[in-house]
Amino acid sequence: MAITAAQVKELRDKTGAGMMDAKKALTENDGDMDAAVDWLRTKGLAKAAKKSGRTAAEGLVAVKVDGGKGVAVEVNAETDFVAKNAEFQEMVGKIAEAALGAADIDALNAADLGGKTVADTITDKIATIGENMSLRRMASIEGDTVVSYVHNAMTDGMGKIGVLVALKGGDEAFGKQVAMHIAATNPAALNEAELDASVVDKERQVQIDIAKESGKPDNVIEKMIEGRMKKYMAEVTLLGQAFVINPDLTVEAAAKEAGAEITGYVRLEVGEGIEKKEEDFAAEVAKAVQG
Repeated sequence: MAITAAQVKELRDKTGAGMMDAKKALTENDGDMDAAVDWLRTKGLAKAAKKSGRTAAEGLVAVKVDGGKGVAVEVNAETDFVAKNAEFQEMVGKIAEAALGAADIDALNAADLGGKTVADTITDKIATIGENMSLRRMASIEGDTVVSYVHNAMTDGMGKIGVLVALKGGDEAFGKQVAMHIAATNPAALNEAELDASVVDKERQVQIDIAKESGKPDNVIEKMIEGRMKKYMAEVTLLGQAFVINPDLTVEAAAKEAGAEITGYVRLEVGEGIEKKEEDFAAEVAKAVQG
């Protein structure tokens, strides 16, 4: 009997199994949904569904550079223990390699990884390792020169923070210094023009409110706001920040000295922005005992 796409989707939704595994399960069981679910369970391929509700906020960021293009991907798992697992690291490395040829995260999820899509490969790994996992983010950058840096690398090209820097001119050594600076300071944007306008407006309003509390005349208040906003821009924009390698210079000034122009950057940190569910150890044990 012919297996429809709707049947495959229904089975995947029920079990969390990969597309090819779901199709095979239905084919082996003549389209019988319940039998296909049981078949996947006996193969250990339906485990993923049970894991999918659990928070995956650990994992790895991997970076890859090929010529003038660099990519960074974040693949999450539930525990740091899995991030140190060689099998997980190998998968993350292959995903990063595939990302060099992918336009966006949807294309990456659908990309081929040794005969299976990236999405199905992750689902299979959930079943074998036993933790929820997800391909959370992908970012890419292009430039005359692209330099990568991983802070506290667990293995080659992957760790908790991954940075890519695109340069015109300069050299790789300077690019590496800038990447290390970005890892440490986490700037909000390259320069003032690239800052989110709503963030700038909110900061300006805060500074207006603070200045008004001072009770000083309007012309003084205007100068106070102008000075504080200038200070804010220097703190949050990469080019305006004091260079960690030489704090007497801004990053922009250091780039000029190095004969370089920084045209863009990417910084990904594992788990940033994910709300972790905190649970005390006693409650966790009690839950495990109750099953």
